Amino acid sequence: MSNNTESFVVAIDGPSASGKSTVSREAARKLQVMYVDSGAMYRGMTWKAVREGVDVTDADAVIELMASTEWEFFIEDLVLKFTIDGEDPTDHLRSEPVRERVANIAVIPEVRVFMVDRLRETAEFGPLVMEGRDIGSVVFPDARFKYYLDADPEERARRRALELQETEGSGDVEQVLSSLARRDKIDSTRKTAPLQIPLGAKVINTTGMTIDEVVDLIVSEVNAERATSSVS
Repeated sequence: MSNNTESFVVAIDGPSASGKSTVSREAARKLQVMYVDSGAMYRGMTWKAVREGVDVTDADAVIELMASTEWEFFIEDLVLKFTIDGEDPTDHLRSEPVRERVANIAVIPEVRVFMVDRLRETAEFGPLVMEGRDIGSVVFPDARFKYYLDADPEERARRRALELQETEGSGDVEQVLSSLARRDKIDSTRKTAPLQIPLGAKVINTTGMTIDEVVDLIVSEVNAERATSSVS
């Protein structure tokens, strides 16, 4: 990717429940740029596989399904959204069947190649904040602004459990901790684009921080550099 394409990309990576989704969305809002959730696309492919009865552990079947899908992207309130074969999967992307299977989809190299190409194309819509697990390392390795958010496993499990209690009415911390550990292992050991701290990224441990504190840190740094660049 060219430096021009990546001149205003804020890449925010990190493991599940590190706070990156909420932070990225709010940072994009304050910076008044587009927000892109790369994980939503992997969940979208997972939703499609589940919907079509495709075994997510059967890479060939998933690749065949992916090749036959038609994706359309659009911007709504500065948020990138999409349809798959004309259907909007937004309401199903964080359902348990998708949540528990997305790691199997994301580990398939051909799926990652497909998604990276789509994600890079989103820069054509304009300046953006994009969050994921390989944004600063693979999708936009030359991005000017790169951050890696992390938190203690127990804190991440507590946050996710609270989120599930709010959205689904139940959430067991120990069960969530086990699920996160499984996802972390898959993400960090996969052969293609494993979860890692991108070269040059600023690491922020969010364990003892509020969302506003993390957002303000990122936004202030980005704005400061933008101001310096505009002057020079």
